[in-house]
Amino acid sequence: RGAVQAVAGALADRFGPARVLVVGVFVLALGSALTPLLTSSFGFVLTLGILTAAGSGAGSFSVLIGSLARALPAAHRGTAAGIITAGGSFGQFVFAPIAQRLIFMWGWFGAMWWLAALTLCALPLVRPIGGRAARGTGATVASGGGGIGLALRNAFRNRSYLLLHGSFLTCGFHIAFLVTHLPGEVDLCGLPASVASWSLAIIGLANIAGSFAAGWLLGRFRGKDVLSWMYSSRTMLILLYLAAPKNEWTFYLLAVGLGFSWLGTAPPTAGVVGKLFGMRYLATLYGMTMLSHQIGGFFGAWLGGLAFSYSGNYLWMWYADALFAMIAAFLNLPIREPRVERGAVPA
Repeated sequence: RGAVQAVAGALADRFGPARVLVVGVFVLALGSALTPLLTSSFGFVLTLGILTAAGSGAGSFSVLIGSLARALPAAHRGTAAGIITAGGSFGQFVFAPIAQRLIFMWGWFGAMWWLAALTLCALPLVRPIGGRAARGTGATVASGGGGIGLALRNAFRNRSYLLLHGSFLTCGFHIAFLVTHLPGEVDLCGLPASVASWSLAIIGLANIAGSFAAGWLLGRFRGKDVLSWMYSSRTMLILLYLAAPKNEWTFYLLAVGLGFSWLGTAPPTAGVVGKLFGMRYLATLYGMTMLSHQIGGFFGAWLGGLAFSYSGNYLWMWYADALFAMIAAFLNLPIREPRVERGAVPA
């Protein structure tokens, strides 16, 4: 999915977001529809591992935030990015019980086909997004001389951009570790599985508020400062969790705190990229940071499993997570983020 987000962002910058989003919707629906028909290991890898991941990646933050940012004045870009990020969490919150109900009524075969049909319902939403972004593109094309290749070369020579990649990689590590291994941690603490499911649900709800807050803060503070605060809060919350008694309320409070910065890092990261390089290739350049995020996610899930296999618990992973969050907080401090006056026109 991470690799697809980078490619999808580049395609959206080159051909416009509407085509990329339409293809993504169809690929996601196709993956869901084919899953019940291809039940071998290869079939599951093809449908769930490739098609659905590619489809969801084509409609991810890199395309949506990058496209709409060009159509909005600078003062409103952070809010828009926060709304988009919150929408992802809200969708997870809404569709999880819907999927569960569909499985109960139709079995998992029927549920997958229903989900494929529901995915196609997103197609009417593409037209207004594509039209709005297209109207904003005209003001930015002139500043994009040299093409995507030159934009990428210049970005990867920029120290601030590389620091963003480093901090976003640790963000992916943190999120994947928790999503994958929080149920195991709950079980190790002798608590029922419902505590894990409720904790993950609370994280999703708290992230809605956190994403809105991140967008609001971007209108008042520099993005790099918002990111540093968020990563620092993760370190403090993890250390407090390790010192606290392991009961259900500890997990619920941890979920509220961590959920507030869960994907709230996405709007400030996109905002800093936009300030550094302008809006013309934001989808491409932000998509590349999302690739780093997903690489970090791979290591968070994988190393969590290794830690449990060798030690029988996740203690050292919690310490590593706290350390990486603090490193991410410090990585954002030396970023040279230009100041953009409120009310400025799109770059």
